[in-house]
Amino acid sequence: MGRSAHRAGGSGAQVTAPTAAAFTLLNARFGDGNMGSLRVVGTRIAALNVNPQPEDLIVDLAGDRLLPGLINAHDHLQLNSLPAHETLGRYRHARDWISEIDSRRRSDPQFAAGVAVPRNDRLLVGGIKNLLSGVTTVAHHDPLYPYLVGSECPVGVVRNFGWSHSLYIDGEEKVLASYRSTPAEWPWIIHAAEGLDEEARAEFDRLEAHGCIQQNTLLVHGIALDQRQRRRLADASAGLVWCPSSNQNLFGKTADVADLIAAGRVALGTDSRLSGARDLLEELRIAGQITGLGEAALESLVTRDGADLLRLNDRGALRPGLRADLLVLPARTRLAAAARADVRLVMVGGTAGYGDSDCAGRFAPSTEWAHVLVDGRPKVLHGQTAKRLAHARAAERGLEISNVTWRAA
Repeated sequence: MGRSAHRAGGSGAQVTAPTAAAFTLLNARFGDGNMGSLRVVGTRIAALNVNPQPEDLIVDLAGDRLLPGLINAHDHLQLNSLPAHETLGRYRHARDWISEIDSRRRSDPQFAAGVAVPRNDRLLVGGIKNLLSGVTTVAHHDPLYPYLVGSECPVGVVRNFGWSHSLYIDGEEKVLASYRSTPAEWPWIIHAAEGLDEEARAEFDRLEAHGCIQQNTLLVHGIALDQRQRRRLADASAGLVWCPSSNQNLFGKTADVADLIAAGRVALGTDSRLSGARDLLEELRIAGQITGLGEAALESLVTRDGADLLRLNDRGALRPGLRADLLVLPARTRLAAAARADVRLVMVGGTAGYGDSDCAGRFAPSTEWAHVLVDGRPKVLHGQTAKRLAHARAAERGLEISNVTWRAA
């Protein structure tokens, strides 16, 4: 398992369907409730609230909500196609959970068959899971496999980061070497305080003693952090990646995040379907139920705050010069109340990947789209993505591809 800084540059490959070189979205409702327009040239947002240029494709959103593409700050992309593990909050430390999963690989034929599926097929399903829920950037907490930086991955994947799995898997020497090898301007990410016992409670202090709690540190989970440790995390300008559904499923509780959210030091992640929710939209609903946060604060967890903590200065907001990572939801639909079948458009770096035929379908010829059903609702999916999924040995539950006549091509 790799534990070093990744130096591939950039933040994720994009799918290659032709999209208009320049387009303008009219009558979009922004997060502040105001109506306006957004113009994109190539892969970047060119301007807000300007008139279209003569060469532009024009798409009238008619009051639909326009948001930045969502950022999933923690996922294990290759695990999302595996059968979910029923846990009922019975663990004291993540080590116990990992041990049981390792045992399941040997004792459960269905699970073993899922693990035996080629890794790239499983990574594809993980990418599609995120795309359908409006996610345009994922922080993958495992080796940066070649597939994730190639042209076939349907979402952007963070590339410039350092990581270690955890103190209990890697040991202090490897954790410290990983931290020291990570450039200060990149995030360094580690599972920590994932549990309820004394070992989990001590992990923050062990990391701090080794100088690993700094501005670029991102702790994942943090269930066992006490108020003093959370304050020290915030004082260091470090952050927490919160995965509430996974925490509740495994341990019966989650981190106390109110103070860290108020300080802008929390991003939201899904972990994977092996232990967590279906997707980031469901995770947002759970986060809202736990915290009582309003729409703007929940949106920030998966846009601005996620981008800031992951050091992604080219996304997370709708501003000229930033990447054209876009999400369109129906008018008056709250993000925390949306389901993936509600999504009207997901655009990754200026390329439309998924949505409704009368919205997403406008950005490429009909021959470039596959007609699909997502949870029973008719949608369109980028044709090459659909073709790869049709050939894969793993499937995305709830997604049915209807026009597969090109499968043998």
